[in-house]
Amino acid sequence: MIRLISIALAYRGSMQFQQLLYFVAVAETRHFTHAAERVHVSQPSLSQQIRALEKELGAELFSRARGNIALTDAGEALLPLARRILADADTARHEVQELVQLRRGRVRLGATPSLCTGLLPDVLRAFHDLHPGIELLIEESGSHDLVRELARGSLDLALIVLPLPPASPALTTVELLREDLVVVSSASVPGPRSPVRIADLRDQPLVMFRHGYDLRELTVAACRAEGFEPGFTVEGGEMDAVLGFVRAGLGVAVVPSMVADRAGRDLRVTPLARPGLRRTIALAHRSDVAPPRAARELQRVLLGSRAAVR
Repeated sequence: MIRLISIALAYRGSMQFQQLLYFVAVAETRHFTHAAERVHVSQPSLSQQIRALEKELGAELFSRARGNIALTDAGEALLPLARRILADADTARHEVQELVQLRRGRVRLGATPSLCTGLLPDVLRAFHDLHPGIELLIEESGSHDLVRELARGSLDLALIVLPLPPASPALTTVELLREDLVVVSSASVPGPRSPVRIADLRDQPLVMFRHGYDLRELTVAACRAEGFEPGFTVEGGEMDAVLGFVRAGLGVAVVPSMVADRAGRDLRVTPLARPGLRRTIALAHRSDVAPPRAARELQRVLLGSRAAVR
């Protein structure tokens, strides 16, 4: 018995990892055929490997009396050691895969267009400097669309706007930042007086985002709360298109302050009167699936950027 334990601990001789896997399968199922199905080999091959293991150890591991499979004393002694070896191997494999993912992994990140132009460039540059081998795939879309993509498993992480829409999938969210919204207008034409009240938008032609954008829903809801339906001169655009239409003097738009700060001198930025409008950005992933290592590292960098953007 001492020889058996020392062999198992040291993993010496011709004993193979595969043989230990088969041994544990038989020990747990107490059936050679069921064990073979569990490890996806033929029953004769599994039996042959068990016999080879018994020969190597110099002891029978199973009692096969009348078709009933039971562990012998040697088998009972080997079982916890074999499980430990297999568990250690799984841990080693997992840790190596984690390291490999940080060298040549991939992260699928979703973000709203305003964040793609505001927050993400600097954050992604910092992440790329740390992990140049990781491929970054960016999905740019509205918050509601990103929630659906997370649910489908098409994204590892997404920057979304809280609160989540009704009937959202189970997501884990961490608040990243809160951002004021402002009114932008063309600098080449007369603009609204500062600060702008929501009620003042009643008389202003609006350039509006397409359906599915949280900025559209937030702006329309604020106008309705003041008792009017906003009027659109152009609607259905993405962030760059909306800013372009505003520059052309087609109307004003309500956008995040982070975007307005980068918009250039050809746009006039006017704050909203108190209480104003704010939105909360959160980093989200599916609750039932842990993000891969590379995604968790990007999550760490994003969360570390909170102090810089607040």
